[in-house]
Amino acid sequence: QVHLVESGGGLVQAGGSLRLSCAASGRTFSMSWFRQAPGKEREFVAAISWTGGRTSYADSVKGRFTISRDNAKNTVLLQMNSLKPEDTAVYYCAAGDRLGASDRRYEYDYWGQGTQVTVSS
Repeated sequence: QVHLVESGGGLVQAGGSLRLSCAASGRTFSMSWFRQAPGKEREFVAAISWTGGRTSYADSVKGRFTISRDNAKNTVLLQMNSLKPEDTAVYYCAAGDRLGASDRRYEYDYWGQGTQVTVSS
């Protein structure tokens, strides 16, 4: 069983930056971030493969967000720059047993409780 705990969310002005962290207990392979805004479905943000050699991003965050991982610390990070009000959501860390960097929600078996990110205009 894998347990995931997110941290680093908060309130920031548009154009600002935040860094989210996800600490995992137990071995993880593919890891990702999803987000869910009020009244909307949970959507893919970014994913990283087991080795960190492959990443994928939603078009809406490409060039602004960077996902990385430290396997020695069992941690995955999401650096978010140039934040926009439309980035406001609860951000969820997810882990799966596959090796790639999938953007498919069903390929992730373990989920954290989420951390709130609010971007003011």
